[in-house]
Amino acid sequence: MLPARPAARRPVVRPVAADEAPDGPPCPACGTPNLAGRKFCRRCAAVLLAPERPAALPWWRTVWPFRRRVRGGSGRALRRTLLVPAVAALVLAGFLFFPLGRYVFEDVRDKLGGTAEISPTGVSASAAVPGHPASAAIDGLTDEYWGAPALGASLTCSFGTPFRLVGVVVHTGVSKEPQEFRRGARPTRADLLVTTEDGTVHTKAVTFNDKPGEQTVRMGISDVVSVELVLREATGEGEGRPVAVGEVEFFRRS
Repeated sequence: MLPARPAARRPVVRPVAADEAPDGPPCPACGTPNLAGRKFCRRCAAVLLAPERPAALPWWRTVWPFRRRVRGGSGRALRRTLLVPAVAALVLAGFLFFPLGRYVFEDVRDKLGGTAEISPTGVSASAAVPGHPASAAIDGLTDEYWGAPALGASLTCSFGTPFRLVGVVVHTGVSKEPQEFRRGARPTRADLLVTTEDGTVHTKAVTFNDKPGEQTVRMGISDVVSVELVLREATGEGEGRPVAVGEVEFFRRS
């Protein structure tokens, strides 16, 4: 007897389950409605609940070195503790180094920029011998001079408009000719008192070479309104020989 041929099993028909009620939010990807509470779409498996967006970072977290993200709670308290003294240190450094930074900036501008002579609008002297008034020191001629009767006398030049003083040129003695220069008294040391628009007085001690010709004093002061030259030491003094200042010139930054 031959074995019987196996017969395939007949499929069993099962009742179809009722469709889910589409009372939930639609899928953001395919639009299929889903039950409330589902996390994934029943049709395309897209994520239904969008993750919460993280809170915006404060402004200081966007600046290096604070812009790196950290794990939740790791070092946050320490970072906030260190931030306050760091900001305070930066503010203090700004106040301390701002004048120095401005001085360096203006000094570089003085060296790179040009200069121009500026004439005083007024001149006066605390004392002068007859025939040698204070005006002789700013008349542009070196054969006329301001004659101070004694040390301690001062020459004051005022200016109508504040300016950046970059240099002062002084001609000492009664003449630029060597023989005539030796016959008169001439200053060897003096003080320059520079007054600015806000009333601040800058003092600079100056030493002159005992020889004819111009002698340059480099300066760097802004908003200057007056300059006073006070004679401190001299050579060649004697009876009838006043301390002579032939010419004083002032230069501003152009």
